Amino acid sequence: MNADAQSEGALFDVVAPTSAASGTLSAQQHHAAPLAVRMRPQTLDELAGQAHLLADGSPLRRLVEADEPTALLLWGPPGTGKTTIAGIVSAQTNRRFVELSAVSAGVKEVREVIDGASRLLARAGAETVLFVDEVHRFNKAQQDALLPGVENRWVTLIAATTENPFFSVISPLLSRCLLLTLEPLDDDAIRRVVIRAMSSERGLQGAVAIDDAALDQLVRLGGGDARRALTYLEAAAGAAQGKRETKVTLEILELAVDRAAVRYDRQGDQHYDVISAFIKSIRGSDVDAALHYLARMIAAGEDPRFIARRLVISASEDIGLADPAALQTAVAAASAVQLIGMPEARLNLAQAVIALALAPKSDAVYRAIDAAIADVKAGHIGAVPAHLRDSHYGGAEKLGHGRGYQHAHDDPRGVASQRHAPAELLDRDYYRPTTRGAEADYSARLERIRVILADD
Repeated sequence: MNADAQSEGALFDVVAPTSAASGTLSAQQHHAAPLAVRMRPQTLDELAGQAHLLADGSPLRRLVEADEPTALLLWGPPGTGKTTIAGIVSAQTNRRFVELSAVSAGVKEVREVIDGASRLLARAGAETVLFVDEVHRFNKAQQDALLPGVENRWVTLIAATTENPFFSVISPLLSRCLLLTLEPLDDDAIRRVVIRAMSSERGLQGAVAIDDAALDQLVRLGGGDARRALTYLEAAAGAAQGKRETKVTLEILELAVDRAAVRYDRQGDQHYDVISAFIKSIRGSDVDAALHYLARMIAAGEDPRFIARRLVISASEDIGLADPAALQTAVAAASAVQLIGMPEARLNLAQAVIALALAPKSDAVYRAIDAAIADVKAGHIGAVPAHLRDSHYGGAEKLGHGRGYQHAHDDPRGVASQRHAPAELLDRDYYRPTTRGAEADYSARLERIRVILADD
């Protein structure tokens, strides 16, 4: 680096962290750094999971391997590789790496970094990677301050967020960035990360082994977060060595991370047993049991999206119109899971579970649609009545289509006396509401409506 580049370095020293984020550590730093930092991948090929981002010719590959400047917005839960990707881009493209935390940096710091990067590029031809962590915490003015650097390519911006960028990032910045979505690591990926750390020269170097039960529990506790899994592994290895043991056992792991093993296999019988008990507890209005099973799934690292999907189903299957707000509550919880992720989303899931468990219950919606589908599958279909058929094309009138149709809004009751179902299904009453909760009102209204319709 020439003198001009060196003269700009002082500016970056104010805002740049140690070089740990970019994957290069001195011997002293390496010894002191946490295991998760030491094991941070140094190339894209070392990155765990995220296969959809690593294919040949992918934008991320082109940015790193073809050195094509592109502003990136990385969206994903913690521990999926957002900071790692920024470091790899910096290290493999030989660009200066500067990190700003949206928690502590303001507009002034953003402008200083971008102005300094612009001068450095003009004087020395040296490019800068600006990594902004938790960019969703920046307000509009702070995000606006990033735009000149991105627009003029004074910096290669890599911004990371755990929240939905369509809600948390301003449109001008979002439109100038390539959005890459990172998925939670699956169990196999976490397992590979842990096993590699056990033997790697940058990791534990074979100092301890780990038994199968402890490894399985460590993968579960990781919950798709590689950094968390490595943090727990480091604590467990330290505990084993402190006890002069050469192997991390389940007992040592539980002692080290203060988390008892939850007997729950996401691919086995326990998975189905627990979710079954969870839904049946909601159906049975046992809110405390439902919360227990929710906690059990959360502690075991169950995918919160799976839990949310089951709540959405339960809202219609077990509650329906007895409490029409139940479906809205469940869908809102599912959206919150996508928007903010765990662990905060546990609150949204718990709120939905409590609301659904305490809501009045009705399976009338479930029974109604299944009865209707059963009739259709049995061949009870029939012809659409002529007065309901489409009459908006030439020749329809000659066929009698639409003739005699009564517009419901023209009737002062809002319901016209005419038949709608095929003739052979006029005796079918699929929806049979209960008298529980809000469905009692639907029941009374439905009775009046069916009387009017029967007058045809």
